[in-house]
Amino acid sequence: MSWFTKSLSSSLGRKLIMSLTGLFLITFLVVHMIGNMQLLKLDGGEAFNVYAKFMTTNPLIKTTSYLLYAGIIIHIIYSIILTRLNRSARPVKYAYEKASTNSTWASRNMGLLGSVILVFLVIHMRSFWFEMKFGGSMPMVDYDGVEYKNLYALVVAAFSQWWYTLIYVVSMVFLGYHLSHGFASAFQTLGLNHVKYNSFIKKFGIAFAVIIPLLFAIQPIVIFIWSQSGKIDVSVYEQMIQMAQLGQ
Repeated sequence: MSWFTKSLSSSLGRKLIMSLTGLFLITFLVVHMIGNMQLLKLDGGEAFNVYAKFMTTNPLIKTTSYLLYAGIIIHIIYSIILTRLNRSARPVKYAYEKASTNSTWASRNMGLLGSVILVFLVIHMRSFWFEMKFGGSMPMVDYDGVEYKNLYALVVAAFSQWWYTLIYVVSMVFLGYHLSHGFASAFQTLGLNHVKYNSFIKKFGIAFAVIIPLLFAIQPIVIFIWSQSGKIDVSVYEQMIQMAQLGQ
């Protein structure tokens, strides 16, 4: 076994991989959130559909997306490994419970938070990403003579349902808690901590953990409110989906 393999399989090496993949996923969250804000434009979904096509056809973005998928898988695998190792290192339950006196709830439950986020991610990707990539019955829309997959129709149909919106919002709460510990922890693992700016990193991490999930949560809430108030005619988009499914 080479020194490189030994380093990656060590406790510090695993934490390093978790930190690097975590920061990469955090960067993706910011980009994804900014792009998804196109949903809040009352333009019939044109801006969002154009954005979605760009994200799925641009060569550079497509290459980055493969790195993203790999990053998610690696982050999940190493989180499972570290959670099991941490549990085996605390054979005495009392000692584990006493940890609550000097650690946050989020730091002690990163495994639980990550598991909930993983379940949400599977549901979310099945609802939108899978349909966008492989769905044979995606409704299409024409903008200036160019055809686009109408992902906006699927999003509106999903977020017009209270239970789906609720799942999304609750999942963002879990994401916020996950980020509240993971952000500062990543900097610490990478050795990017110092007494001069530790306080700033901690405060910035907390602000990030609140603002990003909040902006994500606002999107389905607003669409749900618009769908209930009649500002968005959901039946139009549901009809588009039905017609696409029937091959019309």
